[in-house]
Amino acid sequence: MPYYDYRCLDCRRRFTAFFTFAEYGKKPAICPHCQSTNVQRRINKVRVARSDESRLESMADPSRLAGLEDDPKALGRMMREMSRETGEDMGPEFDEVVNRLESGQDPESIERDMPELAEGGGEMGGMGGMGDMGGLGEDDF
Repeated sequence: MPYYDYRCLDCRRRFTAFFTFAEYGKKPAICPHCQSTNVQRRINKVRVARSDESRLESMADPSRLAGLEDDPKALGRMMREMSRETGEDMGPEFDEVVNRLESGQDPESIERDMPELAEGGGEMGGMGGMGDMGGLGEDDF
């Protein structure tokens, strides 16, 4: 049975009503809280399934990369989002770097504090220097 979301215009509460396709529009929706029929249908958000490739392509949009070198917080957010999108655990060093970036610490000071990142000795496999976003450019996405 399909469900439909409503908001009661009398008590202002939200609720879900279940109707068959045949009942929808013919049977009134009744608020379970106050029994009112003075209700308004709420339209749910639409979700779109996308492939991994499509999600990563949208992240590599050059307009999203603009200004990252000057904004450590934005760089940290982008790195966290990329990690989420790939679904891979990047290890504790990655989390520490992203946390530092999101707090506003500049990439060069993080690199000085964590020299193993630039050398390739950490779990992150070396970033080639964070100041240049790990050696990644727009063409690498």
